[in-house]
Amino acid sequence: MLGDDSETIHKLQRARLGDPGAFGDLLERHHERLRRMLAMRLDPRLRGRIDAEDVIQEAFLEATQRLPEYLAEPKMPFFLWLRFLAGQRLLLLHRHHLGVQGRDAQREVALPRVSRPDASSISVAHSLIEHRTSPTQAAAREELRARVEEALAGMELIDREVLVLRQFEQLSNEEVALELGIDASAASKRFLRALRRLRTALQASPGAEELLG
Repeated sequence: MLGDDSETIHKLQRARLGDPGAFGDLLERHHERLRRMLAMRLDPRLRGRIDAEDVIQEAFLEATQRLPEYLAEPKMPFFLWLRFLAGQRLLLLHRHHLGVQGRDAQREVALPRVSRPDASSISVAHSLIEHRTSPTQAAAREELRARVEEALAGMELIDREVLVLRQFEQLSNEEVALELGIDASAASKRFLRALRRLRTALQASPGAEELLG
């Protein structure tokens, strides 16, 4: 399969032969990566109304139903296919709850090959500070969130996407290039540039070390 590791290829071959356990193993293997993606892209206005686990389970159900179609003609690595399905689900939920006329909806189609909401500065900052930092004082926590949001908002959209995909969603550089339809070397350069900018913006901020790893 395109860009898949040997374990994934082996399990997909077993799934092709009718082994449901092999396919279930693959879904479980990528569960956390999908949860991380959804956390970065769920509009803060919808937190508490949309459960990421429900989105993942719906994507898994669709993947189960469409597996023969995927195996017959895989056009992307298996994980990116799952990510595509989950992203489409989230995009539909955003449009259902928030409508399609506002600024957020327009930004959803600002990148090539987009099938999920883009990583807005607000949603990323909210997710990162809520789940991955632990400043003890509310003021320090809010300062860090504001700095992250400001730094991300000042980046080109594609640079922010590359940064989020690599640094926070932990996709490989090759996966990022495939996801965004850009050259791998360009993806790498954009990532390093965006990461330097974020590190500079967060210098000496409480919790920044944990955030950037």
